[in-house]
Amino acid sequence: MREAFAHDAVVVLEDGGDECAPGAAITVALCGSVAHEQPCPLAPHHTRCHRTGGELALRILFAAEPADEPRVRRLLEDALARGWGDTPDGRTCWDLVDSLPSSVEAEEESHARRLVRS
Repeated sequence: MREAFAHDAVVVLEDGGDECAPGAAITVALCGSVAHEQPCPLAPHHTRCHRTGGELALRILFAAEPADEPRVRRLLEDALARGWGDTPDGRTCWDLVDSLPSSVEAEEESHARRLVRS
């Protein structure tokens, strides 16, 4: 049975970079494509971002079988470490500053349960 997990990362986007590009890169890594049939094949997920100055903080919630958790984290970390993602307007590049597992927070529980059920 799937469980909910969280992951935090911080990237620095190139000037004028698309804030959605890191999340899209994660989706491609986990699902094979940004446009795919639902549900996500490996791990239903959601990426939220918040810009502070030049840094973009990413919060990724995902649901996976506990045995798949390390694989999902490795895929999303590899996507972020690659440092680029394609967008409808071209390619956006970034530098990965930090990436680490986190706990699902109380205010995320409802969203996490939806991901587990999907």
